[in-house]
Amino acid sequence: MSNESTNPQQEPLEQVLEAGAADTEASLMDELTQANFRIEELEQALAAAEAKVDEQKDSVVRAAAEVDNIRRRAAIDVEKANKFALEKFANELLPVLDNMERALAGTNADDEATKSLVEGVTLTMKSLMTAVEKFGVKTVDPQGAPFNPEQHQAIGMMPNPDVPANHVMAVLQKGYELNGRLLRPAMVMVSQGGGVDTQA
Repeated sequence: MSNESTNPQQEPLEQVLEAGAADTEASLMDELTQANFRIEELEQALAAAEAKVDEQKDSVVRAAAEVDNIRRRAAIDVEKANKFALEKFANELLPVLDNMERALAGTNADDEATKSLVEGVTLTMKSLMTAVEKFGVKTVDPQGAPFNPEQHQAIGMMPNPDVPANHVMAVLQKGYELNGRLLRPAMVMVSQGGGVDTQA
């Protein structure tokens, strides 16, 4: 008889081992599938988180830019407020300057009776102009200059052979500006040039 007799228990053991290996392989496959699924979920969550971070970075950059714009606008507004805070006050002083000029125009500086009055008004007007010039008020006196509609208000036009066409030939009322902004335009007469052509 041969020693190599088949053990009837060996076959079920092989079957059990094969079944266990198949179960383990199936279990590993399930775990691997679940791990792959979990990895995909995590990758999607990471992509969503990165997109949200990018969106928030963009929001932060926009908010910072808006804050800078607000600061810049506020600084410009403060600068304008400082520059033009005297505008109403300066406008109230313009009639005073006009009246002083009229007073000087209506008097004779050589007349002994009014000489001291003329000197007093002249000195007062000069000191007032010096004071307002310190705060940015300047006179617009365009006598003989080209007509500029941004600074001059034309009252009329007249022929004048001595003054080129479209130049100021007479200033009826001086204009004033405050830090480059026009407070009041100069009222002027504008020349049409050398005479009226009557020939048709």
